[in-house]
Amino acid sequence: MVKRFFYAVLLSFAASAANAQNVQLHYDFGRNIYKNEEAGRPKVTVTLEQFKADKWGNWFYFVDIDMSRKFTEGAYTEIAREFNLGKQSPFAVHVEYDGGLNKEGSFQQSGLFGAAWNGHNSDFSSTYSVQLMYKQYFKSYSYTKAFPSMQLTGVWSTSFADKAMTFSGFIDFYRDVKPNGHGKLTILTEPQLWYNFNTIKGLENTNLSVGTEVRISNNFIYNTYNNKTFFVNPTLALKWQF
Repeated sequence: MVKRFFYAVLLSFAASAANAQNVQLHYDFGRNIYKNEEAGRPKVTVTLEQFKADKWGNWFYFVDIDMSRKFTEGAYTEIAREFNLGKQSPFAVHVEYDGGLNKEGSFQQSGLFGAAWNGHNSDFSSTYSVQLMYKQYFKSYSYTKAFPSMQLTGVWSTSFADKAMTFSGFIDFYRDVKPNGHGKLTILTEPQLWYNFNTIKGLENTNLSVGTEVRISNNFIYNTYNNKTFFVNPTLALKWQF
């Protein structure tokens, strides 16, 4: 999954709960679609997310654990803190850390700092967040280097069909670098569509959802097979809300 930033989804929880947590299980079809370019792509990812609101703002983190039949392939995390700029203001200060480990070594770490604009409709069934941030990459292993960047992130969530369906996701635009050191614009979006079983009569206490995530990216996947940069990787997923 690598990136899962559900502030817009989790903003809706802030109206009724100070703490929200879920775990997701994704089966990824990317290796079946791109048999050469993504031959080593893990098929199974487990994701843990948690959101906690307080009087200053909120904390959010997720951990993605990529798994294979033999061992854990890697773990990636993003940890973010927002400080509200006034009780009624939609603006917040956003601070974030991104990083993790895999069997090859580590993901390149980065720190982000900027502003967020958060909003919702009257009943919180639709939420959104726009974040503009300075991004600093750190030298994480021998063949990487530290460099500055910028990132623009948009996040959304909306429920429909009497809250039986939830459509959510994010889109990132940021500057990365090619192996030759030249800059490149990376685009990554991961829309999700969920069916929520707790809307079925008799299953109100069942916090299970089933759905899909589709990762669409350009200049994100490191591809040594050919010059292809655009990929569409769908998953089949289960989610349990705590």
